[in-house]
Amino acid sequence: MSRIDDLMKTLCPSGVEFKPLGLLGKRNKGTSITARKMKVIQKSSGPVRVFAGGQTVADVAEESIPSKDIIRVPSIIVKSRGHIGFTYYDKPFTHKAELWSYSISSSDVDQKFVYYYLLTRVDLLQETARATSVKLPQLGVKDTDNLGIPIPPIEVQREIVRILDTFTELEAELEAELEAELEARKRQYAYYRDSLLSFSETGGVRWVPMGELATIGTGSHDTKDAIPDGDYVFYARGRERLRLDSFDFDEQAIITAGDGVGVGKVFHFASGKYALHQRAYRIVPNVEVDARYLYHYLVADFAKYLEQTSVHASVTSLRRPMFLKYPVPVLQLDEQERIVSILDKFDALVNDLSIGLPAELAARRRQYEYYR
Repeated sequence: MSRIDDLMKTLCPSGVEFKPLGLLGKRNKGTSITARKMKVIQKSSGPVRVFAGGQTVADVAEESIPSKDIIRVPSIIVKSRGHIGFTYYDKPFTHKAELWSYSISSSDVDQKFVYYYLLTRVDLLQETARATSVKLPQLGVKDTDNLGIPIPPIEVQREIVRILDTFTELEAELEAELEAELEARKRQYAYYRDSLLSFSETGGVRWVPMGELATIGTGSHDTKDAIPDGDYVFYARGRERLRLDSFDFDEQAIITAGDGVGVGKVFHFASGKYALHQRAYRIVPNVEVDARYLYHYLVADFAKYLEQTSVHASVTSLRRPMFLKYPVPVLQLDEQERIVSILDKFDALVNDLSIGLPAELAARRRQYEYYR
């Protein structure tokens, strides 16, 4: 970083001027393309990318979009609703009307530098958007037009861009390697889990309905009850752990969603005090079954069981009888514990953000954010 410090001392010893983003170039409006049209053109491919908010993009034929709506210069796209964000894109593109973009034309401003600076303002803009609407945070064009952008000498901007581009490339390479390794570990975990937990109906294993092995029930809270800095974990129906200032249970339990996109999937194992959503189920095994053994077995088999026993194409919600009749293979406790000792190591390596590969990914991202 010493080269940037030297450039700053030499080229702007008195400090750096800030200019409003809206004065650095042109703000582009979005196209009136509809959601229905987006679904159609997503099936095609072409040289023009359409940004539609979130992660939704489509590459389309040029004739699919009016020529006046195609932006052909490098630009910074503003995602203005929900989770605020920015995308730098240097090929032909357009975007839906609720988005806008900036094409920087000032000769003393490097557009990529502006993009990197905007990434450091995302949290601030997210708070601005929340102040406008809690349900769906929304920025206005004035929020970005009036945002002050530091304009150090162009040599400083280019050096910062060079460094951050290098970090971006290295991060992308490392992230791809780590994600490939993580995917390999997930497959390894699934292989051992399925091997260790595959039992024949006639193989001497005792099969017992889960209703005879566990207490099964729901919570009493709604998602809107969540408090960001609550004292206790609050399990809802998805992967995300929420927080609450009170707890419902103090135990070891397997948590699964009663409806929604996570229905039939087991995302959480509770240990200690926790609160529970009114449409999430807790499964608390009795002394015949090791709680972690049942957790691993449900992760491997429960969703498949629901698919096989459902009369519908998909299961949209769970009812208590589905749990009560579910057959569980019961082994001697020492054998259950042996299986748990193996699978817990794989589970921690894959899923625990405090160790293993996910932690390495998170560390690399923090390092990149620090330098930016």
